[in-house]
Amino acid sequence: MASNWQDRRVVVTGLGVVTPLGHDLEDFWQRLIAGESGIDLITAFDAAAYDSRMAGEVRNFDPAPAFPHPKDVRRTDRYSQFGIYAGWQALRDSGADLPRLNCDEIGVIIGSGIGGLETTTNQVKVLLERGPGRLSPFMIPMLISNMASGLFSMYHNLRGPNFATCSACATANHAIGEAWRAIKMGEAVMMFAGGSEAAIVPIGIGGFCAMKAMSRRNDDPKRASRPFDRDRDGFVMGEGAGVLCLEELAHAKRRGARIYCEIVGYGNTADAYHLTAPAPNGEGAARCMKAALRAGGLHPNDISYINAHGTSTPQGDVSESCAIKTVFGDHARKLAISSTKGATGHMLGAAGAVEMTVCALAIQRGIVPPTINYTAPDPECDLDYVPNTAREMPVNAIVNNSFGFGGHNSTIVARKFNG
Repeated sequence: MASNWQDRRVVVTGLGVVTPLGHDLEDFWQRLIAGESGIDLITAFDAAAYDSRMAGEVRNFDPAPAFPHPKDVRRTDRYSQFGIYAGWQALRDSGADLPRLNCDEIGVIIGSGIGGLETTTNQVKVLLERGPGRLSPFMIPMLISNMASGLFSMYHNLRGPNFATCSACATANHAIGEAWRAIKMGEAVMMFAGGSEAAIVPIGIGGFCAMKAMSRRNDDPKRASRPFDRDRDGFVMGEGAGVLCLEELAHAKRRGARIYCEIVGYGNTADAYHLTAPAPNGEGAARCMKAALRAGGLHPNDISYINAHGTSTPQGDVSESCAIKTVFGDHARKLAISSTKGATGHMLGAAGAVEMTVCALAIQRGIVPPTINYTAPDPECDLDYVPNTAREMPVNAIVNNSFGFGGHNSTIVARKFNG
């Protein structure tokens, strides 16, 4: 390894996703840039009594290929299955031959904003109807939010840094940022990092509906999530996972790995303001973006594209637009900005990793995905949100934003790899 943290460069060498647009990386990407929506009416349960009856569900999903034995699938919550499968994809995509590598230097950080909500719901029902003696001995390991990370390390004998982040919708970006930091500091040469979420269950949908945070456009589900559009009325929940393989550059070169991009900066701030509302004018988000740019040694004018948090909430989208204008000044109007949540819904703790995957592919392929369902400009959101149609353009450097309830802000900055 290099002699000090400034010398260590961190690149992305593998990508894996499970999303409402598909659970194969290429299928997901092609449907995303085609402007498709993975949102529809909920099929997982009868949602007729709910204010919001739609979601970005992951359908026709078989986790078995990523698990050593069928019994292991039965002993994991759906959120863990998503995370382990996305990690398995990222491992395969990286081309890493783990038996030939030092697994003491390979770690995992796969977080979740909520964890095993389906397991919790099912086991509470068992407790109330059949008593404590009938609770599953696997209940706790299934529901705790670190288990996707723990199991993935066990299945692949990865003995380096291992934990899970939990910071609501900032979870996955925090996981990627902390993995970047672990490699920079010499604690690992490779990290699998991201997030997973599976909260499309009655208590999950009901809880967010009770907050009045969800869209009620049930008559037109595919157009319900409309980030930055004047007529947006709340977010639409999604589910799934994203995991990236981050690697120290010299290590990646030695094994001839393909490199998608280089991660150069990470920002991490708190609003210290409100349970759910962003700080006025996006002040905390602005500090976060500035911190990430500073860590990466980049000027605001170096950025080509921002993958926005862009949840389709009235307040959140205005706040983020204000933050972007604060940080980028006149350059803000030259940026391509898009939110992919119109296509996937808001994947909560998985969002940042799926969106970082989008950023990596945008850099590699020179295509920026669209913000779909954008029809009515909002005078308070007056930037270039790449409306409705993907755009071919050089993408030299990106900002990926994720902001969570509790005032958690996380930003990743990456650029095209130059050897």
